[in-house]
Amino acid sequence: MRRVAKLLPLLLILAALVLGAGYRYWQSRLEAPLALETPTLYEVPAGAGFHRVIRELDARGILSDGWAYRLLSRLEPEALPDLRPGEYRLTPGMSGRELLGLLDRLEVVTYPLTIPEGWTFAQMRAALDAAPKLEHRTAEWSDAEIMAELGREDELPEGRFFPDTYRYRKGISDLEILRQSMVRMDELLSEAWASRDDDLPIDTPYQALILASLIERETGAPEERERIAGVFVRRLERGMRLQTDPTVIYGMGDDYDGNITRADLREPTPYNTYVIDGLPPTPIALPGRAALQAAVQPAEGEALYFVARGDGTHHFSRSLREHNNAVNRYIRNR
Repeated sequence: MRRVAKLLPLLLILAALVLGAGYRYWQSRLEAPLALETPTLYEVPAGAGFHRVIRELDARGILSDGWAYRLLSRLEPEALPDLRPGEYRLTPGMSGRELLGLLDRLEVVTYPLTIPEGWTFAQMRAALDAAPKLEHRTAEWSDAEIMAELGREDELPEGRFFPDTYRYRKGISDLEILRQSMVRMDELLSEAWASRDDDLPIDTPYQALILASLIERETGAPEERERIAGVFVRRLERGMRLQTDPTVIYGMGDDYDGNITRADLREPTPYNTYVIDGLPPTPIALPGRAALQAAVQPAEGEALYFVARGDGTHHFSRSLREHNNAVNRYIRNR
């Protein structure tokens, strides 16, 4: 017993040394770089837990010491990352600890989807259908089915979605992008309507949305939005037809081949503002924030006409004679 008592301190020291060495080796395995030569995308599946992720990375040869991570889950469960489904970009030289940090920060790979101002809803749908990594849930749906799913079964979709750049992760559905876009348009339209000028010849936010879509489609130079809005507002106040070509084009639909003829200007469609009085029945495009603001805060002035110069800007005229001269100068001569 006396001999054992003498050896006990030595045994305790040896045990401590072994445990210390084992701990340092364990930590070194967690700090070891991943077995990667090029950047690699790894997808955390929906519903996957920590142990499944480690098994998959181990099976793919990205991790070579799965035991170290399983031990981590037992000894330091608070160090385990919260997992979010999606793709994660793993890079050469990244350690296991850095991988855990990447997962814990939820730094999923995202992809951009840009919807330009002035696009139609049909163009937006085509962009959604072509977007990679997106779940194309609505690809076979009608416009009416989409609006019903969004809780707007009594509304038409044109103009109801905000043009912007949206970022999404793999597995997000196109319906979610549409929902975000619709909510954003609701917010910005409400803000614009609350800041509207007094005595505008429009009575509802929806009419402001329609007017903003015309402004968006007619604007080539951003600084002209308010002036174009002013022309439309003054024509509405005087009971003059708006006579804006983009409404004719929208009303022609698939029949538009890039040119507008005199016959097209006389063709009675619900959108042809050379034929109908006032605003068309719906927006003709997705207006941006600046167009929404211009619709409710148009520039003051006396111009009742404008014509494109061919460089993105317009010539504004107060009288029909001046306008006809501008048409001769910028359209017919060209």
